[in-house]
Amino acid sequence: MFPKKITELLNIKYPIIQAGMIWCSGWQLASAVSNSGGLGVIGSGSMYPDELREQIRKCKANTSNPFGVNVPLLYPDIDSHIQIIIEEKVPIVITSAGNPKTHTQHLKDNRCKVIHVVSNVKFAIKCQEAGVDAIVAEGFEAGGHNGREETTTLCLIPLVKKQINIPLIAAGGIASGRAMMAMFALGADAVQIGSRFVASEESSAHQNFKNTVVNAKEGDTALTLKEITPVRLIKNKFYSNIISAYNRSATNEELVKLLGKGRAKKGMFEGNLEDGELEIGQISASIDNILPAAKIVEEILTEYKNCLTEIKQWQ
Repeated sequence: MFPKKITELLNIKYPIIQAGMIWCSGWQLASAVSNSGGLGVIGSGSMYPDELREQIRKCKANTSNPFGVNVPLLYPDIDSHIQIIIEEKVPIVITSAGNPKTHTQHLKDNRCKVIHVVSNVKFAIKCQEAGVDAIVAEGFEAGGHNGREETTTLCLIPLVKKQINIPLIAAGGIASGRAMMAMFALGADAVQIGSRFVASEESSAHQNFKNTVVNAKEGDTALTLKEITPVRLIKNKFYSNIISAYNRSATNEELVKLLGKGRAKKGMFEGNLEDGELEIGQISASIDNILPAAKIVEEILTEYKNCLTEIKQWQ
């Protein structure tokens, strides 16, 4: 019924991986997804080392199933995060935003499965050369930090599939069973889902942000700040300020100053919908409710099975 490369590699029941989203992916969400048969992931990018250790231990206490930690490699205290992950015997690490060669072998030597996130074919090849166990290929539709190439998931997955021979996980614009089926048809072995899990009861996102995601319509998100680091976010007052800066031909230094520090925390975790950065994917337009993570997984699987039945009827 499902591709088996990722489920066997990670020892999970379903090929559904919850994205490790900054400010949204604490132990509550990770353990809930893992308990539902997918792979729950703690997003460490917003955590100090001691907080990460606490989150890992709480996740262990609330699930006996495998879970992972997402680690942005540009994190200032990355060595401490890697050491804590090893000490706490986290079985799966998803790295992003950096060179996978730096830590992959060290993690694998300590019995961690390593997955790296890419947005183009060139880096997918480099990841395979670095020895990662699997790759997440994330398309332009995705929320949060994104690729400058703006390659959509529909195009990216087949392109990457042709160039690698390790398991491939599709990400970007996926929130339903039909989308999961489509990714498998394109050659993916699993899907990574972010935005849909933001609008879950267990997500650590602020309720204001969750409500905004549910109310988002087509065209309400945009990829911007490509000169600094591309990010897809919901259009709000902060986004309007960015557009105004572009209209006056602001320099990169001015854009950095406008972004400031803690902008994502202000919006996604503290609920400031005007001045915060509200990172979410295009698929938010199709999300219309907040559900327990287990129910989200159940609905995705049910739709996937129904889609599979429809396809069999065409034969």
